[in-house]
Amino acid sequence: MGAPLAIDLFCGCGGLTLGLRQAGFKVVGAVDSDTLSVETYRRNHRRVTVWEEDIRKLAVSKVKRQLKLRKGQLDLLAGCPPCQGFSTVRTLNGGRRVQDERNDLVFEFLRFVEGLLPKTVMLENVPGLAADKRMEIFQKRLQKLGYTSDYRILDAADYGIPQRRRRVMLLGGRFGPVEFALGKPERRTVRDAISALPPVAESDDPLHDLTAKRSKRIIDLIKSVPKNGGSRTDLDEGRQLACHRRCDGFKDVYGRMAWDKVAPTITSGCINPSKGRFLHPEEDRAITLREAALLQGFPPNYHISLRRGKYPAAALIGNALPPGFVKEQAKSVEQYLKSR
Repeated sequence: MGAPLAIDLFCGCGGLTLGLRQAGFKVVGAVDSDTLSVETYRRNHRRVTVWEEDIRKLAVSKVKRQLKLRKGQLDLLAGCPPCQGFSTVRTLNGGRRVQDERNDLVFEFLRFVEGLLPKTVMLENVPGLAADKRMEIFQKRLQKLGYTSDYRILDAADYGIPQRRRRVMLLGGRFGPVEFALGKPERRTVRDAISALPPVAESDDPLHDLTAKRSKRIIDLIKSVPKNGGSRTDLDEGRQLACHRRCDGFKDVYGRMAWDKVAPTITSGCINPSKGRFLHPEEDRAITLREAALLQGFPPNYHISLRRGKYPAAALIGNALPPGFVKEQAKSVEQYLKSR
């Protein structure tokens, strides 16, 4: 028996695929509509057939034909539909209810389940999806197709990822429930992930050597934030930015990571200290793109395209799934498949 076969929908730059491969799956197909994501994905996963298309326009029959898959043959259909529509941060600006057409992409995932009838399914998203009516509809339709499914809100930090990242994970199987992987007793820290990197501008790694130019005022502010976990709230009012004195929310902005704790959630703004606690624990700068990727759990040689510049590259990293988190759940799915 060969490696179990998987397809990655909404593949992004490939974090989910990498985790599946680390767990022993052979990823045979992937779908994403974003050109920069697909460019990065193909560079890291050269043997996967990738459709750079709007999934709403991609026929399941085309995927089956090109991959020579019969209905019911696929071992795992996995994916993370774009989650911005369910994001808590997004809804803070205008009430809790946000109508975003991306929210309905979970049903495109379901369309592929119906067409492929995989043995197992794995759906990952932000915790907000758990409270959305679409999750209830999604599970009821899975049940009609013969699947037993369940979901949990899990923290990637409990699975060896050096950052705090709460996500909802749904697992489903055609032969009964799929068990969720147990967490690990020890946590990996910021120190574990990035302390061994060479100094910025001396690494020959463009993701580590590329830094931002900042005004003297911002540089002085960064220097004043206490080392190893300090926050702007540690400063007296005269040294805080005026906008921060007026706004009591988002207290982590211009905060430092702590060496011996997990990092905060790595987001698309991960190299911008005005977007969160993204300052290096002791150096007077934001974390680099490579440091952000390592905190996501990517290997040090994982390619991230800089063709459009550093901020689009940061979005690729921040929107990715931590491969190690996926790996642990996928290993549980693999055991389920072996036992059937």
